[in-house]
Amino acid sequence: MSAAPAVTAGTAPPPVAAAGRSPSRLVWDRLRRDRAAVTGMVIVAVFVLVALAAPLLTAVSGWTPYEFDADAIDPNLAGMPRGALGGIGAEHWLGVEPISGRDIFARIVYGARVSLLIAVLATLVAVVLGTALGLLAGYVGGWVDAAVSRVMDLLMSFPALIFMIALISVMPDGDRVLLLVLIMGGFCWPYVGRIVRGQTITVKHREYVDAARVGGAMGGTILIKEILPNITAPILVYATLSIPANIGTEAALSFLGVGVPPPTASWGQMIQQAILYYEVDPMYFLIPGGCLFLTVLAFTLIGDALRDATDPKAAKR
Repeated sequence: MSAAPAVTAGTAPPPVAAAGRSPSRLVWDRLRRDRAAVTGMVIVAVFVLVALAAPLLTAVSGWTPYEFDADAIDPNLAGMPRGALGGIGAEHWLGVEPISGRDIFARIVYGARVSLLIAVLATLVAVVLGTALGLLAGYVGGWVDAAVSRVMDLLMSFPALIFMIALISVMPDGDRVLLLVLIMGGFCWPYVGRIVRGQTITVKHREYVDAARVGGAMGGTILIKEILPNITAPILVYATLSIPANIGTEAALSFLGVGVPPPTASWGQMIQQAILYYEVDPMYFLIPGGCLFLTVLAFTLIGDALRDATDPKAAKR
């Protein structure tokens, strides 16, 4: 579930500035002309705003994600929602859950908070750890490179989802969100670490790095001021493509019962619960599944477009 995004160690550096425009401006101009990227950014912006405004939205709708509405379910139909389409109406905008009668809209907007928060923070952990160790391994070389590379190979050889389930299951109860972030980030960092290591090995022999070294710059200064700015593009591409992978991983872990514990709302948890009712109440399954699909698709579109926009050959296509 947490396979590495399609970014190779040979990813090209940012495009060279032309006509007085900076590389970042060139990348932004290419993204704005890409309809798929714009669509992805709009979808992501909508879900981010929904997540941030969750308390306000639920206040307007009149239901929190933890309230039970006994009047919205029919006890004569084994607790199925009253009305068509799972109880969708003016009272409950996206219907209610079977049996419990909890408002699906409220749980969707709070579930967006959980899914996006875990995915973004896990990606941040992976990128920071992978970048730091990849820079160190690529620049120092020798036994440091060998040790870091063997650790990366070891972690990448594990079936990540199975080991995540095992680790989370044996960990003591605590902050499950923090635990998911650390474990997911810990298994994902070798992918960006391998990319950064390969790029560092290439860049450290460039003329501007040699000039800084001759000028008396120390290793840390060279890494931060000379090498890191010139390998930022593949790191950004990896991060953008890693977020949807982590969203899917969090949903899978919640679906399997080792993710965010109830009653905290989670899209994966909602999908797992909806499996029992998809024949009689398909909307309960389709709504969280659709949100998960749109979010993953949007980040994937942005990542693919960003990868093309940072390719110097893209301007010639």
